[in-house]
Amino acid sequence: MPSLVHAIEHGMSVRSRGSGSRALVWVHGLGESGRCFDAIASHPHLWPYRHVLVDLPGYGRSPWAASSRGIEATADELAGWLEARDDNAVVIGHSLGGVIATIVAERHPDTLRAVIDVEGNSSLGDCTYSNRIAAVDEAEFVAAGYQLLWQELWVEAGEDPALRSYAASMAFADPYVLWRHATDLVAMSKAETLAARRGRLSVPTLFIAGAPGGVCERSRELLATAGVTVADVSPAGHWPYVDRPEPFAEIVARFVESLPE
Repeated sequence: MPSLVHAIEHGMSVRSRGSGSRALVWVHGLGESGRCFDAIASHPHLWPYRHVLVDLPGYGRSPWAASSRGIEATADELAGWLEARDDNAVVIGHSLGGVIATIVAERHPDTLRAVIDVEGNSSLGDCTYSNRIAAVDEAEFVAAGYQLLWQELWVEAGEDPALRSYAASMAFADPYVLWRHATDLVAMSKAETLAARRGRLSVPTLFIAGAPGGVCERSRELLATAGVTVADVSPAGHWPYVDRPEPFAEIVARFVESLPE
């Protein structure tokens, strides 16, 4: 595949590669960056597509903003960027990124073609790390909690490639943005409305879950009740595109090819 082209657009680090007519925009999770998708975006099943990997404001190589923005404001910013690009893209969001993609499709449906939500939150049982961040106030997290969490992640990661990548990415996240997004994510998950919101989207939507170690049982119940189509990648956890790249890429390609021209 062609090498990545890097630019700063709308205050975000954006890397693009490929020249296919169908664009896939990859949106990372809490504490991560677009680099977490480098391997899966290079998978042979996904070579026919143009890949756009973003670092949301405050993450990865993107500039740190003067003030942190909540999840909904971040979704609106992403929608503005999508509208300016006019790619008619399929947005693939992981975890927090899946929630953001849902909000973009809900509030700005004309800015994207479809949503692939990978392990996006639906209930509190999905808030593994956001719960830990939101458990302390902002000042405490910025002063000491952020560094402590990062150190704990390295210990917990062991030889797990997904967790090691997560811990490495966390080192580049703005702690203010991280705390704000975590507290928003916990509040939205606690309300248990996200699954129903996915079910009401006007654009084609697919939810990809890791099994058995991905979204919790309560979230699966909520998604089923909302009529959301769920494709399981097994055996896998919260990062199914790392744990099982082959079936994950097959599911993505099949869904993209099923979309009308």
